[in-house]
Amino acid sequence: MTFKVLGLCGSLRKGSFNAMALRAAQKLAPQGMTIDIADIAGIPLYNDDVRAAGEPAGVTALKAQVRAADAVLLVTPEYNFSIPGVLKNTLDWLSRPPEPPFDGKPVALMGASPGPVGTARVQYHLRQVLVFMNTFTVNKPEVFISHAATKFNAEGELTDETTAKFIGELLASLQALAARVR
Repeated sequence: MTFKVLGLCGSLRKGSFNAMALRAAQKLAPQGMTIDIADIAGIPLYNDDVRAAGEPAGVTALKAQVRAADAVLLVTPEYNFSIPGVLKNTLDWLSRPPEPPFDGKPVALMGASPGPVGTARVQYHLRQVLVFMNTFTVNKPEVFISHAATKFNAEGELTDETTAKFIGELLASLQALAARVR
């Protein structure tokens, strides 16, 4: 049986270190795990009047992708010590009825940053949001990719063996958490 993970990147930037890290996770996935990457660029700004009038097609499609996944991997930069607006907006849409798809879903977090902290603050804030969304979140290992410019080559491939090891361990922990939750 294939273990299906849906990856969401909190950055829309073409050269995003976080998109690179998410693609690295695809390559580092343990045997039997697949990681598909969802595009959140077309998710409109959350407006409850819009939701009440009828959920936008992009939101409905993304909710279906989350529901179909066994787990979710959130990979995000840190903007102003917190969650990038595009990711928070997406989570706001995904947390709304009917049947919020993150309810009871196993989730893992990681992020890459050019600075020394490596997304620790945003991951803390995401954990607070995910509590409300009623997810099961991997606690360890924590993957904070600091000084990200030194961890990827010009082609966007992960070159740091220690980071690769941590990503592999995170994915194994996500799969183990999902097995416990079932």
